[in-house]
Amino acid sequence: MSVAELSSWKDGPAKSAIVDFVARAGTTFSPEERVAVFDNDGTLWCEKPAYIQLDFLVRRLAEQAAADPALAATQPYTAAAAGDLGWFGDAVTKHYNGDDSALKVLAGGALSAYAGLTVEDHADRIKAFFAEAQHPTLARPYTTCGYLPMVELLHYLEANGFTNYIVSGGGRDFMRPVTASMYGVPPERVIGSSVGLDFVDGQLRTTATPEFLNDGPVKAVRIWGRIGRRPIFAAGNSNGDIEMLEYAAGGPGPSLSMLVRHDDADREFDYTAGAEKVLGLAADRDWTVASMRDDWTTVFD
Repeated sequence: MSVAELSSWKDGPAKSAIVDFVARAGTTFSPEERVAVFDNDGTLWCEKPAYIQLDFLVRRLAEQAAADPALAATQPYTAAAAGDLGWFGDAVTKHYNGDDSALKVLAGGALSAYAGLTVEDHADRIKAFFAEAQHPTLARPYTTCGYLPMVELLHYLEANGFTNYIVSGGGRDFMRPVTASMYGVPPERVIGSSVGLDFVDGQLRTTATPEFLNDGPVKAVRIWGRIGRRPIFAAGNSNGDIEMLEYAAGGPGPSLSMLVRHDDADREFDYTAGAEKVLGLAADRDWTVASMRDDWTTVFD
C-alpha cells in the first residue's frame, strides 16, 4: 500500500513512525505475527462529551426511572432521568484516575439495564440505536464519528499483512454490530468488557453478572487469552491503555506503541483528563504520539 493512502495524515514524525515501522515489520515478522490492537473509545471514535455507549445506556436507565419513580431517586437513574451525561463521564474519568466509587454505582445500573435479553435481541436494540442516534454536539450520526485517519491506518496495516483487533474497555456486544461497517474489523476480532451469559432453552441470554472489565492490565491478559500472540502494534489514548501499550512494546523485534492526543478543540475536543499518566509515559518511553491538531488533515470523514 502506498504512503499516499494515509492521506489524512500530515507528513511528520507520527506518519513517518508508522510507515517506517510497517516496513520493518514486513521484513521481520510473518503475517501471522503481525497483530495490531486498537482501543476504541477516544482512539477510533469520539468519546466526548460522553461515551457513545453511555448514551445508549442512559436512554435505557431513563426508561426504567420513568417506569419506577423509586429508582429515579438514586444514581445512576437520577442522572439518566435528568439527561446529566456529565455525571456518567466524570465517573469514568475518576476511574482512570484511580477512584472507582462512582463507577461502582454506574456499574450496578449498567449491568441490570439489559439483563434477560437474548443476545440477538440485544444486538437488534444496538443496531436500532445506531440507526437513529446522533452525537449531541457534533450533530452527526454516531456511525460517522469514527476518526478518518485511524480508519485509514487500520486499512493500511491490513493491506500490509496485519490482523487488526479492537481491545476496548467498552462493551464487546455494544461494539460488535458496527465495527465491520465502520472499521472493517469483524465481530470475532472485538475484545471488550462483557456480562455473563446463560444458555436457556436454546438461547443465549444476558445476565446482570459482570464477566470482564476489559481495562488496564486486563487488556494485556485478554489479548493473550483471545489471540494467543503478543501484538507488535498498539494504539490507545488513556491511562487504561498503558498495559496494552507496554505489552506491545515489550516483545522482541520492532514494535510501535501509539497514543492519540486530543488537542483540537475546533474539530473535536481538547482534553487530557484520564490520560495524564500515559502522556507522561509516552514522553519517557519514546512512544509515538499522534496529535489530532498537528498530525491529521481532517478528523471525520
